[in-house]
Amino acid sequence: MLDIPKNFQFAGVSCGIKASGNNDVSLFVTHSEATVAGVFTQNRFCAAPVTLCKERLSQGLANAVVVNSGNANACTGDEGLANANAMVNQVAGLLHVDASRVYVMSTGIIGQQLPMEKVATGIGAAYLQLDDGHDAFSDSVEGIMTTDKFPKCTSQNLVFVKHEGEARLIAMAKGAGMIAPNMATMLGLFLTDVAIAADHLQQLLSEVCKESFNKISVDGHTSTNDTVLMLANGASGITLTPGTEEWTMFRNSLCESAISLAKSICRDGEGATHVLDIHASGLVSESDADKIVHAVAESPLVKTAITGNDPNWGRIVSAAGYAGVNFDAAKVSLAILGTTIFQDGAPIPFDAAALSGRMQDNEEVLIELTFGEGESASNCWASDLTTEYVEFNSEYTT
Repeated sequence: MLDIPKNFQFAGVSCGIKASGNNDVSLFVTHSEATVAGVFTQNRFCAAPVTLCKERLSQGLANAVVVNSGNANACTGDEGLANANAMVNQVAGLLHVDASRVYVMSTGIIGQQLPMEKVATGIGAAYLQLDDGHDAFSDSVEGIMTTDKFPKCTSQNLVFVKHEGEARLIAMAKGAGMIAPNMATMLGLFLTDVAIAADHLQQLLSEVCKESFNKISVDGHTSTNDTVLMLANGASGITLTPGTEEWTMFRNSLCESAISLAKSICRDGEGATHVLDIHASGLVSESDADKIVHAVAESPLVKTAITGNDPNWGRIVSAAGYAGVNFDAAKVSLAILGTTIFQDGAPIPFDAAALSGRMQDNEEVLIELTFGEGESASNCWASDLTTEYVEFNSEYTT
């Protein structure tokens, strides 16, 4: 069972944006005013809801988040921005809160105006169904999905000995395609009943996104709508501040949840059969290590080799070689699933058939590159590339 933070309510309904009839409007409400933090796409074609959220984030407070799926409200001009504001204003009116305390996220097809009559009906229905139970939460998670094959959510119950109390953290994300975020997932939402000052919360969320959602790739394509929001409403009575043991524990729990969701997105990558867990160590700087793991993660040749359970060292080391990092190729080694297949700049004998069989049996394939340049390291996760991905995206309108 999920641990639901205090004073939060949820709802998810179908208003007809999606032809499937699946839930497409979700509402998340805190009845204790929360501090809020956000991390957003770096795509210059950012969607209307991203623009709106960025504008109000400086005030640092939130009472609700409204989400629609099936329509991204991206590249929709002034009308799109007006529609995002209309969604926010409707929620604010229903909850009797200031509109600046309501945030909005959208995901789906780009370049089409929202069917606002349907959206308004959906928001009204969601308000009437708000509840703090597990079914309501599950409905709300379904309401943020698009091409996802499964819902992505986590929860943790946190015991704070010093405070002699407990708090809860719950999180959800959606995403399966158009994933190579320069910040986060397609959409993500973290809710907790601890109290954290807005500036500290922003720093915390930014750091955690860097360690999780910024380290994933499905197809190398950063979305127009990427948004991660976090609300902390303090209803547990526990206040956390940086530099304390309790802060470190909470940060670790938050990072654990974010990494779990990030890896789930790779696992759900459209048509994916494997998750690539890519590590690079022994570099001069973390930036160098980042460049190498992302070059490997976004190589179609590497991704298709993993799909075919092919321990193709040539594709992996050559991807590292064009990452724009200076290193001595004669000091590079590579292991897949713990088996070294390339050492000190040259291939070494290994049982290719046995390793291929292990790759086939493992959903997650560990790829470890080691260099002889320094002490810095990095990692990232990616999905493989299958014919199903190509077929799906040749037929699906983004």
